[in-house]
Amino acid sequence: MTTATTTDPRSWRYPAALLAAFVVIFVALGVAPRYRQDWLLENMLVLVAVPVLVVTRHRLRFSDFSYTCIFVFFSLHEIGAHYTYSEVPYDAWFEAAFGTSLNALLGFERNHFDRLVHFLYGLLITPAAIELFAHYGRYPRVWAALFPLLFIVSHSVVYELVEWGAALAFGGDLGQAYLGTQGDTWDAQKDMALAALGAVIAVAACALAGRLPVRGHR
Repeated sequence: MTTATTTDPRSWRYPAALLAAFVVIFVALGVAPRYRQDWLLENMLVLVAVPVLVVTRHRLRFSDFSYTCIFVFFSLHEIGAHYTYSEVPYDAWFEAAFGTSLNALLGFERNHFDRLVHFLYGLLITPAAIELFAHYGRYPRVWAALFPLLFIVSHSVVYELVEWGAALAFGGDLGQAYLGTQGDTWDAQKDMALAALGAVIAVAACALAGRLPVRGHR
């Protein structure tokens, strides 16, 4: 069996299909978002990250698994951007499907869609981070695990600082919608902790699956 390379057009069919599907999702959820200005703020991440992935695709071709994880994360992010994270009606969807409230079942007193996506950021972006560091070299096992973990944690810190700065700059309803703390003074810390937890789980799973490249292994 032959292995497709980055110069083989067949190796790009799956990522290209994911990109096309994401463009459809992006456009569909961008037609009439609940708060247009918040949608624009939320999508600054997407408008930078997706072009970077496309432009650098020949220098670093991620695995289909990592591209799938990135696609799932960004698709969920688009749902949060469309409704604003604190107003995603997941509980209404769950109740319509199963006849009972998910929040009531789990004892939630707030909308937890933002918490889920912060956790999934760590879980779903870490595989790509592992491949990113492996592309530039192989490291002792401890660093092969720590580099991707610290990468995710540092990004979470930067994101929370940017979010805080944007909320201060814009203020009012837009600032509150973008910040989305829902009255929780520890919101930023919990979000960062969940991203770190997701990253730890992803690193552990990749290590158990033999997807953690280390020095001396091929």
